[in-house]
Amino acid sequence: MTAGIFSRTLTDGAARLAAEDPTLHGLLEREQLRQHETLAMVAAASTADPSVLVCEASSAGNVTTEGYPGARYHAGCEVVDEVERLAVERAKEAFGARYANVQPHSGSTANQVVLCSLLSPGDVVLGMDLKAGGHLTHGAPASMSGRFFTAVAYGLGEDGLIDYDAVAALARRHRPRLIFCGASAYPRTVDFRRFRAVADEVGAYLVADISHIAGLVAAGLHPSPVDVAHVTTTSTYKQLYGPRGGLILLGRDADLRTASGKTLAATLQDAVFPYLQGTPRLNTVAAKARALAQVATPEFRRLARRVVDASAALAKELDSRGHHVLTGGTDTHMVLLDVGRRGLTGRIAERALESCGIVVNKNSIPGDPHGPRVTSGVRLGTNVLALRGMGPAEMAECAELLDTVLAAVVPAGDRDYVLDEAVRTEVATRAAALCRRFPLPDHPLPARALPGPTAAAA
Repeated sequence: MTAGIFSRTLTDGAARLAAEDPTLHGLLEREQLRQHETLAMVAAASTADPSVLVCEASSAGNVTTEGYPGARYHAGCEVVDEVERLAVERAKEAFGARYANVQPHSGSTANQVVLCSLLSPGDVVLGMDLKAGGHLTHGAPASMSGRFFTAVAYGLGEDGLIDYDAVAALARRHRPRLIFCGASAYPRTVDFRRFRAVADEVGAYLVADISHIAGLVAAGLHPSPVDVAHVTTTSTYKQLYGPRGGLILLGRDADLRTASGKTLAATLQDAVFPYLQGTPRLNTVAAKARALAQVATPEFRRLARRVVDASAALAKELDSRGHHVLTGGTDTHMVLLDVGRRGLTGRIAERALESCGIVVNKNSIPGDPHGPRVTSGVRLGTNVLALRGMGPAEMAECAELLDTVLAAVVPAGDRDYVLDEAVRTEVATRAAALCRRFPLPDHPLPARALPGPTAAAA
C-alpha cells in the first residue's frame, strides 16, 4: 500500500506541475533533453539513477527535525530514523569505515565541519594550491578555509606530480594543525600513507578529501584513505552517482581523543549538529542510501573500471593528436589539458565546445597566468561517458570531436572566439548521434532531439 501511495504521489505531482506551471515544467523538460543529447565530459559530475532522483522527490523532505536517529529534537521521526540508519550502515560498508555521518549538505560543508571542530581560528592549514589542483575549502583565499585559518599551500614538482619531500619540508617549517590531501584537479594516484607520515611527524590531523575519486576508492581501483587519514570527506554526486550532498568517514582513528576530551567520532558528530547544521535533508539522506546500495554491487565495480579505462584511452588519444596532457596521462577519471599552448584560454575552449554539444569545464593549471574565470586549462572526465556504456573504443571518437573544435576555434581576446558554423554543425550532429547510440541507462528517452545548440552556448 505504501509503495502505491509513494508512486502515485510522484506521478500526480508531475502531472500537476505540467498543468499548473507549464513554464517551469517546460524548463525542466528541456534540461532533461539537454542531458540526453549532450556529450557530458565534466569531471565533477555524474548522472544519478532515476531511483536516486525519486528519493530526492519523496515525502521524507517534509520531515523537519534536528539531531540523530533515536535522539531527535522533534517527534514524527520513527521512519526517517530507519532511513538514516540505513544510509549510515551502507556508507560504512561501501568504504570499510567505522563511523559515517551522512548529514553534511555537501563535500564543502563536510570540510568546513572538520576545520571548525578540530581547529581554532588562525591555526595553520596545509593544502594543495588551487592552481595546482586543490579545492577552495583546502585553504584558498576566497574560501572561509583561507580567511579563518592561516593557509599554507603546497604545489607540484616540475613533472606535474606531488612532491612529497617538498610537502614534508613545508610541514616542518610551518607546523600545520591540519593537512589536506586529495584534490579537485589532480589526475594521479595520491599516496595517502606518505601524507600520514608527514602529518604524524608534525602532529597534524590528516584529512583526505576524496570527492573526485570516491567511486574508484569504493571499487578498489584507488588506495583507500579511510584507515590511513584521521578523517575522510567526500561529496556524493561526483563519482558515487548520488544526490548533492556529503559524507564524513572515519576508520581506525574514530576513537582517537581530541583536545576536547571527546573521541574524534563524537567531536565530528557534534560538529555537524548542532555546531554547523540544523535540520538534515532527510530526502537527500534517503537518496544517499539508495546510491550507496548501488555502489556495493558488482555492476558498480564494472562501471568504475570502465571509467578509468576510458580516461586512460582519452588521454592517450588526445596526446597522439598533439594536445598537451598534464602529467602525461591519468590514473583516475580525469584528464587535464593545457590549451594555453594552442593560444586558447580555458574559457574560450569551454564555450566553443559547449556550442557544439560537448560540455567540459575550464580549469586553472600550474603556473596559470589567468584567473579562475579565464584559465589556461580544461578539465575532462569520463564518469558520464562510462555510465552511458562508452569505453576505450569510443574515446577515439570523443577525442576527434574535441580536437576538431579546438583546432578550428579562433580566439578573439581572452574570452571571445570565432568558430566556423560548418564545424559547429558537424560536431554538434556527431556528438548528439554518439549520445543516442549510448543513451543514459534507465532514463526515459526523449521523444525528439534537441533542435541544436542553445542560444547561451552559441
